[in-house]
This record gives sequence, C-alpha cells and structure tokens, in this order.
Amino acid sequence: MEAISIRVLLVDDHAILREALRALLSREPGINVVADVDRASEALRLVKELAPDVVVMDIGMPGMDGIEATRQLVAASPGVKVLALSTHLERHFILQMLEAGAIGYVVKSADAQELISAIRAVAQNRTYLSSEVASIMVDSMRHKARSQESIHESLGHRELEVLALIAEGKTSQEISAKLHIAPATVIAYRRNISRKLGLHSVAELTKYAIREGLTSAEVPAPR
Repeated sequence: MEAISIRVLLVDDHAILREALRALLSREPGINVVADVDRASEALRLVKELAPDVVVMDIGMPGMDGIEATRQLVAASPGVKVLALSTHLERHFILQMLEAGAIGYVVKSADAQELISAIRAVAQNRTYLSSEVASIMVDSMRHKARSQESIHESLGHRELEVLALIAEGKTSQEISAKLHIAPATVIAYRRNISRKLGLHSVAELTKYAIREGLTSAEVPAPR
C-alpha cells in the first residue's frame, strides 16, 4: 500500500529559496509541496483551500510576519503543523514563534536532511528544534533558573510575599491586613524591594513578578 504523502506549504518571501526548497522536497519520497507563497496573508488563505499537513514558515516577511501568521493559522486550523525556517537565532524570536504555535524551528543554515527530518517530525506532531536552537533554549532555561534562584536569595521571605501581593493589585493597606503587619512595615518592605530589584513603579514590580511566575500561593517557605 502506498504511503500517505506529507502535504507541505512553503512560505518565504525569497523566490530563489522557495524554488530551491520545492526542488529539494519534490525529490523526497512521501513529501508533496502543494504550494509556495511569498506572503503570510496568502498562506492563510491557501491553508483553508489546500489543507496542508505542514507549513514551513519564514519569520521575516513584508506585511504580516511569520509569528503573527502562525498565531492566526494555528487558531483557524489547529490540525496544521507549523515549522519555522529562519535565519534568526535570537532567543526572543524563537520563543515568540514557539509561543505562537510552531512546533518546530530550523535555521536556514541547516542541511537538507535536517529540514526533511524536521518536516517528518512535525507532521507526526513531534517537536523538532535544530541543534543551534535547542542549545539556545537550554541556555535560556538555565538562565531563568539562575535568575529565579537569585531572586529568592536577594529578597527575604516577607519581601517575596509583599512583592507577590503587589503583583496581585493589593494596596499597602490590604497587604498590611493580609500579612498582619503594620502599614509602615509594608512601605519599608516595598522600599527595600524596589532598591534590591532596581524597579520603582507598581507596574514595573508587577511585570517583574509575573515574568518570574511569582504569586502569593507560590512564595517559597522561609529556609
């Protein structure tokens, strides 16, 4: 029985690259390039019409970028798998693309076999990150772990409690009542937190606490 082909849609604004990818993939058994387009808006339309299994998506394109296109595509057609193919190796691009719904990320400097392996993997709903991307993500997680550890070391238990409650929108009076401490003590804690973190507005403190996943329910017990 003949194997089912993986239907692929290529999205990249460089015509030479699209032509090269189409020629490469057309020689690969079990992969069928159903279309190639240079704009994300056209890709969104064709996904509904052609129902590809995998969309190989560039990030930097005129008009709608690949991140927003991925977000819209995944929302409209959850069954379609997106594989990012980009020159970008910056952490924020990788994270934004994965958060938008891509389940694979390959750099354009990768060899042909790696791209083919990535397409096959994401078609089976398996995450695929090229080695360079995986290394960046591992470093990112290590940095976050060190960052989290440094927060807990620089702020005392009560300061962490106060910071978490600030992030939840509590006033100094409400924090005072909840923690059974004097309002003046709350103000002193807030002053210490701002000094240690270098953040001085409620908005900055709130963003910081949210980014670090700090809530009043998750403040670690004092050591």
